[in-house]
Amino acid sequence: MRIPAITGVIERRILANYRIDPDVLTKALPAPFRPQLHEGVAVGGICLIRLRAIRPRWMPWAIGLSSENAAHRFAVEWDTDQGVQQGVYIPRRDTSSRANALVGGRLFPGVHHHADFEVNESEARYSVAMTADDGTHVRVAGTVAETLPEDSVFASVGDASTFFEKGCLGYSDTRTPGTYDGLELRTLAWKVTPLSVEDTASSFFADRARFPEGSVELDCALLMRDIPHEWHGRAAIRAP
Repeated sequence: MRIPAITGVIERRILANYRIDPDVLTKALPAPFRPQLHEGVAVGGICLIRLRAIRPRWMPWAIGLSSENAAHRFAVEWDTDQGVQQGVYIPRRDTSSRANALVGGRLFPGVHHHADFEVNESEARYSVAMTADDGTHVRVAGTVAETLPEDSVFASVGDASTFFEKGCLGYSDTRTPGTYDGLELRTLAWKVTPLSVEDTASSFFADRARFPEGSVELDCALLMRDIPHEWHGRAAIRAP
């Protein structure tokens, strides 16, 4: 979908990341995507992001829009004429903005579902809960930390930072089955901080028809704050 360059600030972004059985995720992904493995496991998660001053790049800051948003996403790869491409597949997007829900999949890449968000945060602790109009719900709460959990598949914060920074190209479900809208995130600064998770829930990952017992487990969480960025539309992918 062709859109003008969109700019703004990522005021807060939480990435709650899960280890997933590669065979299970392979069955859950649509063509042409397949899991991108890290240390032999597939990686997926929840992105909880508050955007501020979102507007076309040529418009003044003052008229930009703000919203709370959530996305369920998976690290994937797929074949192109130029070789293997890496990015993320996003089967579900939720937003506090009714305008985003209206234009998502029409004027802006990816279908967006309307949801209510409950946010409580300070410099040290973050709690974000979301309930969509259709009942889909997410909750993540945690405190700022210095290191990742000892059992994380990522060897260090730097290892995790590099992995997720490379996942800047995302493809989302559209209103046309088998067609996926492309959107590239370009950050003008990139810095992540570990978040020690106290509580997490996702009706999406709790769906045992999609993820059988034992096939998905929380790995770690990362926090980003006050990141200037741009969104760029990319050509859609259509299933073979």
